[in-house]
Amino acid sequence: MKTVGQIILREWKRIFRLPVFFIVLLIVPPILFLFYGFIYQNKFAENLPVAIWDEDHSEVSATLTDMMHNTKSVDFTEIVHSKSEMEQLILENKVQGAVHIPKDLEKDIKNGKQTQITVYTNASSLVASKMIYKDAAGVVIKGGLAVVFQKLTQQGMPASEANALIQPIRLNTYTLYNPEYNYQEYLVPGLVSVGLQMVIIIVCVFLLNWEIKTNTVKELIEVSNGSAFKIIAGKALAVLGISWVIFIFIQYFLFPVYDLNRPDTSRSFFVLFNLLVLACIGFGMLISAIFDDVMISGDIALFFTSPAFVFSGFTFPRNAMPWYDQYYAELMPYTHFLDGFIKAYFMQLPFDYYTKEMLILCVMIFIFFGGSILVYRQKINRKFKAYVQGGF
Repeated sequence: MKTVGQIILREWKRIFRLPVFFIVLLIVPPILFLFYGFIYQNKFAENLPVAIWDEDHSEVSATLTDMMHNTKSVDFTEIVHSKSEMEQLILENKVQGAVHIPKDLEKDIKNGKQTQITVYTNASSLVASKMIYKDAAGVVIKGGLAVVFQKLTQQGMPASEANALIQPIRLNTYTLYNPEYNYQEYLVPGLVSVGLQMVIIIVCVFLLNWEIKTNTVKELIEVSNGSAFKIIAGKALAVLGISWVIFIFIQYFLFPVYDLNRPDTSRSFFVLFNLLVLACIGFGMLISAIFDDVMISGDIALFFTSPAFVFSGFTFPRNAMPWYDQYYAELMPYTHFLDGFIKAYFMQLPFDYYTKEMLILCVMIFIFFGGSILVYRQKINRKFKAYVQGGF
């Protein structure tokens, strides 16, 4: 333990002395994480610009327009008089959608004829288009039911019977874990954790091979008495210790600033945080042990970490991906961390519900660190044996 402690202190000195380490590990994360929260400071996607094309200009169309305008997502900012004008506004990104109310809407309703209101959305922005469609369609459905209800009551049917006739089955929906569709609450923790994986792996792919670049391998071997285990353990614990500073920043500064704290989740978050960090350290050190070239190591780190957010299932279900993409996602520590984090943070479930994810991360840690020690031991025995014997 004394030798490991010496390596930890040595590694901390190197991290604070070499910009390649302290900038990526200590300066970039706070700035990046605060920026993520700032992007979604409005929290909700509301008052989206929408065009209205009303050919009827009747009392009914005015009522429907007002009802749509009073929803959370629809804000009628443009009045158009043709389909081409509406399409041009969408192409110019001045509006996110449009609503077309046809001519003779009120007349057709009074005559018992079916009529049609069209909602146009810009599907290149999936979230905005779905929200506009949801609110506009809800108003149209309610408006149609109200017309039928009014007609039946005017014919003498009791209100209770009319209501049961037009809506025999009522739908109750309960939105759990993020009922207000708060994008800051939903996206920021995911972006922060995937950013954490990227930072840790990028730093750790240079922990071993940077010793070659800076000609400090002999010193490292002398301090560790040629033990690959002590080198790996000391460097890993040094990075883990610094990662706790990042955890404190996230848990006790970032989350409170953006009102992201969840009651009684700090302990489970800390456990998952450490498992993710250790898995990332192990993977990074395995790459660093295999490849002496720091450029190759860096390229591999970027190739592995860049698609993590997409493959994790955070924005698109993994089971809807091709089978080979699902297997690729399983190789990433972030995927299993995210599954556990959603259960622990969003659902606030006890440890029993994400034991599987923690066990998978533990297996990854064992494989990555075991591989790192084996590979680096062979490298010390082969390439660095002359260094130990004074062959520098």
